[in-house]
Amino acid sequence: MATERLDAIVVGAGAAGLACAADLVGGGLSVRLVEADGSPGGRMRTDRVSGFTVDRGFQVFNTSYPQVRKRLDLRRLRLRRFSPAVLVATPRGNRRFTDPTRDLRGGRDLLVGRVASPRDLLAVGALSARDMLEPTARLRSRPDTTTYATLRKAGISEDLIETFFRPFLSGVFLEEDLDTSARVFHLVWRTFLRGTQCLPADGIQAVPVQLAAELPPGVLLTRAPVDSLTDGGVRLADGAELDARAVVVAAGPRAAARLLPGLEIPEGRTVTTVYHAAERSPLTEPTLVVDERRRFLNTCVLTEVHPHFARDGRALVSTSVLGELPPARDASLRAALAEVYGTDTDSWETVHRTTVPDALPAMPPHHPLTRTTRLRAGRYACGDHRATGSLQGALASGARAAREVLADLGRGRVRP
Repeated sequence: MATERLDAIVVGAGAAGLACAADLVGGGLSVRLVEADGSPGGRMRTDRVSGFTVDRGFQVFNTSYPQVRKRLDLRRLRLRRFSPAVLVATPRGNRRFTDPTRDLRGGRDLLVGRVASPRDLLAVGALSARDMLEPTARLRSRPDTTTYATLRKAGISEDLIETFFRPFLSGVFLEEDLDTSARVFHLVWRTFLRGTQCLPADGIQAVPVQLAAELPPGVLLTRAPVDSLTDGGVRLADGAELDARAVVVAAGPRAAARLLPGLEIPEGRTVTTVYHAAERSPLTEPTLVVDERRRFLNTCVLTEVHPHFARDGRALVSTSVLGELPPARDASLRAALAEVYGTDTDSWETVHRTTVPDALPAMPPHHPLTRTTRLRAGRYACGDHRATGSLQGALASGARAAREVLADLGRGRVRP
């Protein structure tokens, strides 16, 4: 029997669910946000393992997202920056690809042509200027194709694509073929140009924790997995029922499909991240390293971003690979890292590894950048799988769900 009558129930306290619940509360509705785990976060989670701070998968916080600027107090996150550069490991040695607008001296590899020819530099500069300055609406309305096709059309050589764009973007989109929608690429490239890549001092989960702290007491209910949706609301795994006029499913794609049979979900991308502890830092700068031969997606020394990610003074190295990482590949991964960092990795301790299914949705050409969250009367679904695979996409989808619920229930409006 239902014990509580609410205006809306939001299922899942990831970024989308937190944004949706906040805007529904702001619109004057009675809301319950139910979360299966013991804390909010969704895929934005941080674990403490033997004195190390490790996120569930390598994650980067971008300061340029509009929803981030609207909803978060960046100072409270105590953000620590990555350098405005990427090191590309090649058979010819490491090459530094630096944003010269932020670090001219660090762009020496660019200036002497070690990474890109003058013609490529002009092509990348023209593409970047257009993406940074053009209105977002125009970027969204461009004819769509693959990322690879748009890079070639921009005049970027095959050599630079293989040396830099393919290894770098493989870690961004979690696919190696550059088949991601060109519209998505242009929007993401814009955020890199306009924003700063950071990590909160307490790990990425500090972001949803701050969002959750803004909710009124009693809205968030943790350790409350949802068994099923009912005609009048939701049934929890313990048999309790919550009644509401609207239910918003803000869970991940697989959980959403279970609760909403027939829901169309995109293919998911899986990533595995391994954390090693080393006695000394193999790279004394907070810089992302990618691999031209794509033996891994990316690697970095997290303790160069924030020393307290390892409490015992050792260096914490994060390395991500596409898909799952079977034990048989451990030796080859260590060998690749030894070559890239120029050090012996045999003594590195594996302190943690995590595989994240559905870390990002696949976003091929003509992937909808946003879509309605309405499924039928009183049923809604939001999340980055309903928009773009990013924190901005998740927050914006949650905000859209709130707007549509408020409009359908006739109870005011929230800001777009």
